[in-house]
Amino acid sequence: MNPPASCGCSSRPQPSSIPLSSRNGRGPTTHLSSDMRIFFACLAMLLSACSREPKQQVKSFSPQRVLRVCADPNNLPYSNDARQGFENKLADLVAKKLHAGLEYYWQPQRRGFVRNTLKANLCDVIMGIPKDSDMVSTTEPYYRSTYVFVTRKASGLHVTSMNSPVLRKARIGVQVVGDDYTNTPPMHALAKRGIVRNVAGYRVTDDYAKANPPARLIEALAKGEVDIAIAWGPIAGYFSQQQSVALELTPVAPGTDLPSLAFVFDISMGVRRGEDHLKRELDEIIKESSVEIADILRTYGVPLVSSTTVQ
Repeated sequence: MNPPASCGCSSRPQPSSIPLSSRNGRGPTTHLSSDMRIFFACLAMLLSACSREPKQQVKSFSPQRVLRVCADPNNLPYSNDARQGFENKLADLVAKKLHAGLEYYWQPQRRGFVRNTLKANLCDVIMGIPKDSDMVSTTEPYYRSTYVFVTRKASGLHVTSMNSPVLRKARIGVQVVGDDYTNTPPMHALAKRGIVRNVAGYRVTDDYAKANPPARLIEALAKGEVDIAIAWGPIAGYFSQQQSVALELTPVAPGTDLPSLAFVFDISMGVRRGEDHLKRELDEIIKESSVEIADILRTYGVPLVSSTTVQ
């Protein structure tokens, strides 16, 4: 029987297994020419070189650019250390446009914030600061917002002006930030009209051990502790969305309490004075990304005011 074809056998005669011997009977011998010796010597050198560990190639990498942001770790809707605020989202957008990494220097946003962060060269940009701030160099504004009256829809109260008679009777909650010289515009406007006894102040910084200190005023309104809240738009808009009762926001009108007390403000990014190149880059991003920026702000409920609004 023939072997299966798959075994690879053959019926051809096989060569003898007896070793070849040289004439001197010393077993098999090989005679190499001079050219063959040179060939094998070169081959050996080549194989030896290939077997060695290849040398590491030294590559020169320029360090990646990093955008360092000065921010408060517990200050929604603006920022927190979980990066949930709209200024965090804006920082993500700016870093992407700059092809840069993103780092934060966290500091509670209280008195001395600019001095202890930006001016100390611990970070490069503050994502939100009034356009007319004299402490930093500011970009073009990327949004304009206003102080608003906030009421519970079920209350039936509707206030639009600081001159509304209802303000003399209702329980009013107002944001405060410190002594009389640094208080918010609504607090000054009410005091100018002698409306003080029915007013409760809610500190923007409040108890920093609790999450989201700016939320306290809007929470108090939702609970019925006050009838009307007067708050900065981004805070009012964001925290009104978080309450279990329906709240209504109405911009304070007009935008300026004559002669010069403003309720409407342009908000920019701030950099150190002299950082003109970074400022120009940020201005360009603000210009080309206006739609994306507006979408971020609307997602957080920020009341946006037209640039034609009378101040």
